[in-house]
Amino acid sequence: MADTARGDVLEAQIDQWRGFVRRRRAISAPDVEEMEDHLREQIADLEEGGLDCEEAFLVAVKRMGDLDEVSREFAREHSHRLWKQLVLVPEADAGGAERWRELGVMIGFALAAGVAVKLLFSLVDDETTLIRNLAFVVLPFLAGWFAWKRRVSWRVCAVTAAVAAVPLLAVDLYPFATTGDVFPSPGMTAVLAFTHAPVLLWLLAGVLHAGGRWRSHERRMDYVRFTGEFVMYLVLIQLGSMVLLGLTAAVLSLVGVDFEPFLEDWLLPFGLPGVLLVAAWLVEAKKSVVENIAPVLTRVFTPLALVMLVADLVVLLVNGPLTTVDRELLILMDAVLVLVLFLLLYSISARDPLAPPGVFDWLQLALVGAALAVNAVALTAMLTRIAEFGFTANKTAALGLNLVLLVHLVWSAWLLAGFVRGRRPFAQVERWQTAYLPVYAAWTAVVVLLFPPVFGFA
Repeated sequence: MADTARGDVLEAQIDQWRGFVRRRRAISAPDVEEMEDHLREQIADLEEGGLDCEEAFLVAVKRMGDLDEVSREFAREHSHRLWKQLVLVPEADAGGAERWRELGVMIGFALAAGVAVKLLFSLVDDETTLIRNLAFVVLPFLAGWFAWKRRVSWRVCAVTAAVAAVPLLAVDLYPFATTGDVFPSPGMTAVLAFTHAPVLLWLLAGVLHAGGRWRSHERRMDYVRFTGEFVMYLVLIQLGSMVLLGLTAAVLSLVGVDFEPFLEDWLLPFGLPGVLLVAAWLVEAKKSVVENIAPVLTRVFTPLALVMLVADLVVLLVNGPLTTVDRELLILMDAVLVLVLFLLLYSISARDPLAPPGVFDWLQLALVGAALAVNAVALTAMLTRIAEFGFTANKTAALGLNLVLLVHLVWSAWLLAGFVRGRRPFAQVERWQTAYLPVYAAWTAVVVLLFPPVFGFA
């Protein structure tokens, strides 16, 4: 047991060291892995010499040299790498064979996902059934690629798959009610289950992205960082694809060729999962390039989000009594708060934790404060509407999400305030974000699994 505890402490320290090194912009992922191997070798040698794991770690890190100086020296000697990283496959001496292998495996997973989606489209005619099962068909292949890349054990994969099967069975076997006689549509609990299930699956996929070490805060923050960069690539690829498809359809229409059947029968089934796998592969392959862009994006969108939140707060306050606040407006406010949360997480994941507090940190604190004010007003409006009209599935879901966001934002504001005033390290702010992620997984599981029977599947 003592050896296990010492091993856990050592792995936690190496996790923290790895995260710090990865934030050095000029050091690529293969170089980090090589440095980590060297670090582990030194630790093992020092432990054989009689040092305990913590002493060995500190001495080994000291021997690695000053990391900032390493980064500067590496940047001077390899400044051309940032341009070469824009090429899909690097040179052979930079691990080109391994990248080709990763590319081939990714294409294999993408094709397999396309075949699965094609089968789903051919076997299921009901649009509602397609929508609720699409994420369960596509995301397992992305999770499988994570598992292959991180060399996750079969035991972890099996447990993760078993947990993911629970919401799958729920959305397919629950007797959800429908509304409308002429054009039946799913009820509110079905809509909530269908929309929350992909979020739950994405959080479960993070276990495999973390290599099964889901308790590691550094690995969780890596997944947060990956998610933000993944969305960036996904948007860019989709915009480019829309332009190409639009031009192709226009050209073919001029010569009398109907492009729509090919689009529906082949491009969509294979393109949808293909885009997800390609975006994920690009994030992993071009990590250091995106990390140079991320701080710029966060500094651009944080002040814009602050202005947007202030405007939203004014709209909520001048819209009359809270009982008259439109339900759709409250839903949009929830969406805005979720967007602010993503921006906060992405900003924290892109920040150097060892840098001293600055103007941007105060701006982030103002952003969180504005989000808290909007959350408080929206929460008051929701409670007022519930007191007047009673509980429904969507009101309860919105209320629960606001409460979950409220706890997250309140403690984030407290920790940020302590950091900018020099009373606590930034690591506490970062650690809180990753420690709170399981709460969102728990809440989505409640909405998917418990809301339908509690509200009579209506």
